[in-house]
Amino acid sequence: MRFDPWNPNFVAHPYDVYDELRRESPVSYFEPTNQWLISRHADVNALLRDRRLGRSYLHVATHEEFGRPPEPEFHEPFWRVIRAGMLDVEPPVHTRLRRLVSKAFTPRMVESLRPRVRAIAGGLVDAFVEKGGGDLVAEVAEPLPVTVIAEMLGIPDQDRHLLRPWSAQICGMYELNPTLGAQHAAVRAASDFAAYLKDLAAVRRRAPGDDLVSALTGIPELTEDELVGTCVLLLNAGHEATVNVTGNGWWALFRNPGELARLRGDRSLLPTAVEELMRWDTPLQMFERWVLEDIEVHGVEIPRGSEVALLFGSANRDPAVFEEPDRLDLGRVDNPHITFGAGIHFCLGAPLARIELMESFGALLDRAGTLDLRREPEWKPGYIIRGLRALEVSAAA
Repeated sequence: MRFDPWNPNFVAHPYDVYDELRRESPVSYFEPTNQWLISRHADVNALLRDRRLGRSYLHVATHEEFGRPPEPEFHEPFWRVIRAGMLDVEPPVHTRLRRLVSKAFTPRMVESLRPRVRAIAGGLVDAFVEKGGGDLVAEVAEPLPVTVIAEMLGIPDQDRHLLRPWSAQICGMYELNPTLGAQHAAVRAASDFAAYLKDLAAVRRRAPGDDLVSALTGIPELTEDELVGTCVLLLNAGHEATVNVTGNGWWALFRNPGELARLRGDRSLLPTAVEELMRWDTPLQMFERWVLEDIEVHGVEIPRGSEVALLFGSANRDPAVFEEPDRLDLGRVDNPHITFGAGIHFCLGAPLARIELMESFGALLDRAGTLDLRREPEWKPGYIIRGLRALEVSAAA
C-alpha cells in the first residue's frame, strides 16, 4: 500500500508508507491531488520557513495565472471568512493581523487561564469517572478545549453547543478533494458562524466584557471581517488538534502499557509525555503550501504554481532526527517535533494547547485510578486532521 489518504487502512497506520517515502522518494509527485509530497523532517522544516512558499498565492497571482481553476461561486462566503484570518494569508496582511491579535493573546493572558483550564478538566474527569467511563473523546477531549475557547471568546453558555459542529464542518473543506456535500456544509457553517460572531461583536461594542471578542472589538485597525476570521480560526485551530492529541494520545498509551505505567509512577514526566504524544501520532498529518517561486528539493525541480504537501506525520517519525522514532518514549527530551508548524505560521495557540493537554492528561491520571480500553477504536475518515471516532474506556476512582 502506497500513499493513499482515502484508504482507511492507510489512515489507521500511515507510518510504514512514510518510512518508504523517506528512504526511496523523499520528494514525490502525487497525481490524485496534484501535489508534491515532502516526507523528511529537514525538508519539511526548511520549507515551512521558506518565504518562496505561502499558504496562499492570491497576493501575487490570480487563479488563472497560477494555472488553477477559479473557485466555485458558492465557496465565496467560506473563503471570505477564512481569508480574513491570519492562517490563509501572507505578509504584509499576515504580519499586521498576527501583530494585532497577539496584543489580545499574550503569554501572560494564556498562562492566567491555567487555573480555569484545570477546573474544567477536573470537572469533566470527575463526571467521567463517576459514571464508570464512556467515550473519552466526546466526554473529555472535546468539551475541554471547546469550553475554554468559548469562555475566552465570551460565547454564552446556551450557544456553545453550536461551536463543535461549526468547526468540524468548516475543517471538512481542508481535507483532500472534499466531497460536494462537505463543501456545501463548510460554506453553511462558515456563513452561520460569521453571522453569529458579527452579532456578538455588536453586543460587545455596546457593552464590553472581559473576553477576547471584546478585546478584539477594541482594536480599531481590525476590520469586522478580520475580527470574525480571527475568532473562527481560534475556534478551529484552538481545539481540533487538542481533541485529537488527547484521543490519539490515550490510544497510544493503551497500546504502550509500559509507558503508561511509567507515567503513572513518575508524574514529572508529564511535560515530555505531552510533547512525545504530539510527535508519535501527529494530529495534523499534512500541511500544504503553494510554491510562489521555483524551488529545488533533493535535485527535484518544483515549479512556481505547484502545491507541496508537507507530511508532518512522516517528519515526526524521521530517524535522521529522532532516535528510535517508532518507539513511544515519554521521557524523550530531544524532541524537535513540528506538530505546531514553524516559521511565520507557527501556531499562535501552542502555549494554550500545551496547558490544556497537561491539565487534561494530569486530571485523568490523578482522578481515575484505573482506565481500561473497552474496545479498539476506529479512525475518522479524514486524513489531514486525523483522529478517532470515539475511545470507549471504563474508568474507576
